[in-house]
Amino acid sequence: MSFSAPALFGSKREQYAELLGQASALIGDERDAVANMANISALIFTQLGGLNWAGFYLMKGGELVLGPFQGKPACIRIPVGRGVCGTAAATRETQVVPDVHAFPGHIACDADSRSEIVVPLMLGDRLIGVLDLDSPSPARFDEADRAGLEALGGLLIASSDWGD
Repeated sequence: MSFSAPALFGSKREQYAELLGQASALIGDERDAVANMANISALIFTQLGGLNWAGFYLMKGGELVLGPFQGKPACIRIPVGRGVCGTAAATRETQVVPDVHAFPGHIACDADSRSEIVVPLMLGDRLIGVLDLDSPSPARFDEADRAGLEALGGLLIASSDWGD
């Protein structure tokens, strides 16, 4: 399959609508969660500007474990409740952090990161993992990013097999 994602233009809401359409086309009938996470992280990283990391952490053995991503090498394990990712996992709420250096307990996997957004991935009441985006720009993420990334996370959850 050949897939070429065009650059995104327009408002953030329009960009996320286009990105959601691209993600849906990219996933197609594929149900493998790892394959879908790999392609979604690559799509996000290449299509959204101002990022230095985009990827997933998966719940395994009561902690978050690094999954498919794009960017520099990352922390491999994150305890629930620690850092932005762990907080999103513990609260099961999206975390939008304009300045990671001001976030209590921030885990600096990449010293260049300045802002972050983390979306919990829920299958019913079960936490599958989190979608994590980092940026070297302060205050890179806002409510439009929250809504768009939550929609992408919902598409991923609905389009993939997660086992028992």
